[in-house]
Amino acid sequence: QVRLVESGGGLVQTGGSLRLSCAASGSIWSIKPYGWYRQAPGKERKPIVTISPATGTTYADSAKGRFTISSDYGDHTMFLQMNSLTPEDTAVYYCNLGVTRVGRPFSTDWGQGIQVTVSS
Repeated sequence: QVRLVESGGGLVQTGGSLRLSCAASGSIWSIKPYGWYRQAPGKERKPIVTISPATGTTYADSAKGRFTISSDYGDHTMFLQMNSLTPEDTAVYYCNLGVTRVGRPFSTDWGQGIQVTVSS
């Protein structure tokens, strides 16, 4: 069962932009954005931007000034706007979202991952 659906990835040239979306599926009461992560080939998954009550919104140094996280709570969707992309941003991107579904306990879900490729 797919719980989070990611979209918006693909191939873009250096300097281009992409907007990733992460939509919660099912009968949703509410969402709680936790952040976005990425995993480059041969490397471990790392956070790009995280949201927590203790530290607020925290961007990785590589994302500061270029990436912006946002959410549409009515559509139960989280976004990642990525600008000024470089080949170093090439990776599989994962969203992390807390979701309360009708008749179900709160769950922390991960997206299936979406490929972003930046050509030089």
